[in-house]
Amino acid sequence: MFSFVTLGTNDLKKSKIFYDELLKSINIINVEESDRYIGYSKKENLEKIEFYLMIPHNKQKATIGNGSMITFNINTKKEVESFYNLALKLGATDEGLPGPRHEQDYYAYFRDLDGNKICAFSSD
Repeated sequence: MFSFVTLGTNDLKKSKIFYDELLKSINIINVEESDRYIGYSKKENLEKIEFYLMIPHNKQKATIGNGSMITFNINTKKEVESFYNLALKLGATDEGLPGPRHEQDYYAYFRDLDGNKICAFSSD
């Protein structure tokens, strides 16, 4: 359905440190950089960038979207917990502890360094 997802940032260097370490934990790596953006791909498909961090093109401050959220598909409940805990260790803020939701799936929620809402999800 989607070609790629982009999140705005006001500090590309800080966001790079945060996302490089966080996404590496789920086999997504930094594959392209410029002074305005960073592109990330799954290790098994390095040619397909699916996630970008970017300084807004219009040179205005990056802001969060009320009701907007990016969800990462994670293999297991344990990996959801690890991803969430690593995010908090790297400076994210809690938006919802890891746990079952909707009587079957497993979720965790946090806000990144710029306040973007991120979800970790597993159907395992």
